[in-house]
Amino acid sequence: MTTKPSLSTLLEFAIDAAYQAGKITLSYFQNGVSADRKSDDSPVTIADKLAEEKLRELIQRYWPDHGIIGEEYGEQAGTSEYTWTVDPIDGTKSFVQGVPIYSNLISVVDASRRPLVGVANYPALNEMIYASQGMGTYWNGRRTHASNVSDLKDAVLLGSEIDFSAYGDKERIWKQLQKTTYFHRTWGDSYGYALLATGRAEIMVDAWMKTWDCGPLLVIVEEAGGTFTDFKGNATIWGGEAIGTNGKLYDAVMAIVNGS
Repeated sequence: MTTKPSLSTLLEFAIDAAYQAGKITLSYFQNGVSADRKSDDSPVTIADKLAEEKLRELIQRYWPDHGIIGEEYGEQAGTSEYTWTVDPIDGTKSFVQGVPIYSNLISVVDASRRPLVGVANYPALNEMIYASQGMGTYWNGRRTHASNVSDLKDAVLLGSEIDFSAYGDKERIWKQLQKTTYFHRTWGDSYGYALLATGRAEIMVDAWMKTWDCGPLLVIVEEAGGTFTDFKGNATIWGGEAIGTNGKLYDAVMAIVNGS
């Protein structure tokens, strides 16, 4: 009978894997790396591909029966209850432009399809944020928490885009959140959720996301005391969208989402 790996074992592996992927991406950062356009018009670089190849190599070496879902090389089924999500560079547009808020993302989910552990590595910033179920969220090795801001008028709102007009009712939601919060910035992609989980922002909104974008963010934000849901309020990485809050503002944000 195969022994289930402990959360600490899975987290230790994920931290090391993210660090190794980060070293690869740093070797191409701010050196004029060229980008190709994928079918959805998003950019991809040699750094994305090499970093995902490294992540897959490590997973297959240490967890050969685990599945993998990755941005660049798709889904590989496993024979166990565990599946890894990998995004070798979340924020490739930032990466290509030499902006340091890109990340390497990795998580593992179980049969319930909820993340057990999650790691977001920001190699150009020398920041790593990670969490495991029931064990809290850590920022460069120290415990971290979402903020205690409890009034929308004091909240910092973040998003990955400045224009939500292509997303139907989400444009109304974004504009209403802009009107009711203190200020807003586009410190986006996964870094917005990192800021949320470390108490440096209160709300993060993404109208469109992939599972590998969300992979580690749910457990990171929840273990820091916040919420990570789709626009219906479901705590999931499979919803194709995301709203993160510091927890204190969840009800107020969802009232706006629901048009209350």
